Amino acid sequence: MMIFQLIQQLIHQAISVQLIERDDQIYVRNQLMSLWQLNEFREVDQIDKRELSIQDILDLMVQYACEKGIIEDIFDLKEMLSSKIMNCFVARPSTVNRIFYEKYQQSPDLATRYFYELSQNSNYIQMKRIRKNMDFQVTTEYGELDITINLSKPEKDPKSIELERAATTKKSDYPMCLLCAENEGYDGRIGHPARANHRMIRLNLVEENWLLQYSPYVYYNEHCIVLSEKHTDMKISKRTFMRLLTFVKKFPHYFLGSNADIPIVGGSILSHDHYQGGHFEFAMERAEVDWTFEMKGFTDVQCSVVKWPMSVIRIQSEQISSLVEAATHVLETWKKYSDEAVGIFAKTNQTPHNTITPIARKKGERFELDLVLRNNRTSEEHPLGIFHPHSDVHHIKKENIGLIEVMGLAVLPARLKQELAQVESFILGEENNVGEYHNDWANMLKEKYQRKANSTNIEELVRMEVGKKFLKGLEDAGVYKRSEEGMAGFKRFIATLS
Repeated sequence: MMIFQLIQQLIHQAISVQLIERDDQIYVRNQLMSLWQLNEFREVDQIDKRELSIQDILDLMVQYACEKGIIEDIFDLKEMLSSKIMNCFVARPSTVNRIFYEKYQQSPDLATRYFYELSQNSNYIQMKRIRKNMDFQVTTEYGELDITINLSKPEKDPKSIELERAATTKKSDYPMCLLCAENEGYDGRIGHPARANHRMIRLNLVEENWLLQYSPYVYYNEHCIVLSEKHTDMKISKRTFMRLLTFVKKFPHYFLGSNADIPIVGGSILSHDHYQGGHFEFAMERAEVDWTFEMKGFTDVQCSVVKWPMSVIRIQSEQISSLVEAATHVLETWKKYSDEAVGIFAKTNQTPHNTITPIARKKGERFELDLVLRNNRTSEEHPLGIFHPHSDVHHIKKENIGLIEVMGLAVLPARLKQELAQVESFILGEENNVGEYHNDWANMLKEKYQRKANSTNIEELVRMEVGKKFLKGLEDAGVYKRSEEGMAGFKRFIATLS
């Protein structure tokens, strides 16, 4: 009787969160019966009274399917079944889009809240996993930096990895990447995530077709992705600024930004043009203005440099067209700019190094663009990037400083949960099983805190030191260091804009 009870519970929960209406329950039940290869359904008089979440019920259903031999106990197959189950409850894209825009007529915030809740209730955003993440803040001279240790993406089992490796020899190019529009409703396969329960909102940005979705592993509130309908390379250009500002005009409660468009300082997927946004205030947004300046020819644009470990120019105006022209001027000037005194070279032979990470917001009647200057040059001393986290922070953060990190949120690997606990034990003198790559750091902390650390404050002390490492990574990525020499170099560049 277990599967019948689970089906009834899932339908009950889906009605309670308004995924479906009561008139849909027989239809949905029949769809689920097909997945379970059932020819009849037995009503259960007394269903489990525990308030199980949709994710809890799904986990039990998938476990049942493995026990009954309906699917093999393989990560990707379990994800695909879970996605197919929830697809039975989610309306078609046309219906989702119609409801979204009906709510948009009332307010943009109401529309995005509807879609965000749908994406959670349908288990496309897997909140049960995301709640496992470790989140904390660290106070610095630049404000409160946000830290998250990402525990939400489960590790694949060895059999899944083996099958995925075998599948690479006959790799499909459909969908071409994880961001393509063809992922909407796609069953998934070994090595490509299940997306049967995935939906997207259609957008028009600068007379082009774009799509709005949420990140399945949200790192902050309403973490969304805005992607091109076409599979086309990322490129920072005048049209980028126009799209970003058009989006925040449509959704003024969201920010929207783009990763840079070249390797090392760029995003993880450079083959598909996309942006990231959401309803969240990052530390960089709250950062103070360091100094102001004027750009000749842009009298209605307010310009400043932000007090931030990376090199940020902030421009504001009530006119989108003025901001777009000003941002394009900064971009085109920066792409050709070199300053040997501070190690900035626009090109090596024909390879370009300079680009921008832009972030758009709407502040009352004014639009705002943060333009973060980036350079991806490498050297023998810094083969991963001169303006990239240096080797002394790699034990904490080795990956790119992308858009999210630029704004002050560190997304750190899951391994750190256990490793930081080991460092804490080492400082307290309880045990010594610290990984070799943490040794120098752990010894420094032990000497620093040997008289201050105790079981009550050790976690806070180590987290504070993690925040310092992240800040050091941001400082490494800044093209102009916050030194007398660095600020003089920044002002030389600003002078070329004026």
